[in-house]
Amino acid sequence: MRTVKATAAAVTMALAAGAASVAAGRLASDAALKAPPGRPLPNEPRLTVHATAAGQVALTRDLAALRPGIYGLSGDTAHAVVGPVLDTPSHSADTVVRRLERVTHGTLRPGDTVWFTPNTHIGDPGSALGLDHEDVEIPGERGTLPAWFVPGVRSTWVICVHGLGTTRELSLNGMEFLTSRRFPVLALAYRGDLGAPRPPDGLNHLGETEWRDLDAAIRYAVRLGARKVILHGWSTGATMALRAAAHSGVRDRVSGLILDSPVLSWQTTLRALAAARRTPGALLPLAVRAAQGRTGLHADAAAEAADPDLLKVPTLIVHGPDDTIAPWDHSRRLAAARPHLIALHTVAHAPHGAMWNADPAGYEEALRRFLTPLM
Repeated sequence: MRTVKATAAAVTMALAAGAASVAAGRLASDAALKAPPGRPLPNEPRLTVHATAAGQVALTRDLAALRPGIYGLSGDTAHAVVGPVLDTPSHSADTVVRRLERVTHGTLRPGDTVWFTPNTHIGDPGSALGLDHEDVEIPGERGTLPAWFVPGVRSTWVICVHGLGTTRELSLNGMEFLTSRRFPVLALAYRGDLGAPRPPDGLNHLGETEWRDLDAAIRYAVRLGARKVILHGWSTGATMALRAAAHSGVRDRVSGLILDSPVLSWQTTLRALAAARRTPGALLPLAVRAAQGRTGLHADAAAEAADPDLLKVPTLIVHGPDDTIAPWDHSRRLAAARPHLIALHTVAHAPHGAMWNADPAGYEEALRRFLTPLM
């Protein structure tokens, strides 16, 4: 009898441990599958505002605070834009002083908790950049998708689609450059974004289902007179662009791809986001399996997204070795497989989805060279 009871107790403990592991894996997978648009990814450190002065802000000394370039600085009640690190001898050794370009919303106060974001603008093309635009509605698979349309005279449109942790406001970083080249620009909000339909399961699918909303945007552009479209995607938005270029029923209208920090292995990205939440390494495979069970994502889908044989149009990849969320090596291998079709522009010291921020002039020059033959 004692043996039976001991065996039953061992089985119960094993089941409980198994259930706990499954629950832990599910929780870890939330880092990617429930990443809210416009909120920082778990790898983005929170910093403290230590002081502000005329055109300057002192932040907690951290590798993030030392990044070169221009970034949005967001908090729960404020948004600002910071420029380069300043050589200011008067500040503490525990802080970094950066140029404060502007405060776009709220007020930065000492003690505020903030984080870096690639979004340097808030609002819409009109309020942020003074560009004429229309708020349009695109019929999508799950319902109406809001978008901004900035008109231009060319028959080739650029469709912009953001990725993890950002919103369509990210497209405002490069919109002045695109409109100065007279491209019509369509900036899309897709399922899960504010004002767009909610996914049926409430989860991000890392571009693997969301691409159908981009397909709807391509069809909308064609109906309104676009002869060709160039898809400009960041992060999982780049995954969506790859999917649409391979599978859309109107893929013949796609004449080029711009892929910024593309997620070419959803498993790697999911593991990175889960690890950034301090998930123990032993639980990371469980996070991947939990994501598969919850979303239907599978390894073959990831492999297809990075299949160079599926690429049929000129492609520019903008990526860098400091991206810890979507490894640069995947982009480098993809570009090496099709060197006559894919150009790789490497950006150093740039976090995920922030290649423009680290080097705006270099980014726009790469765009200029890529887009000129496609005009």
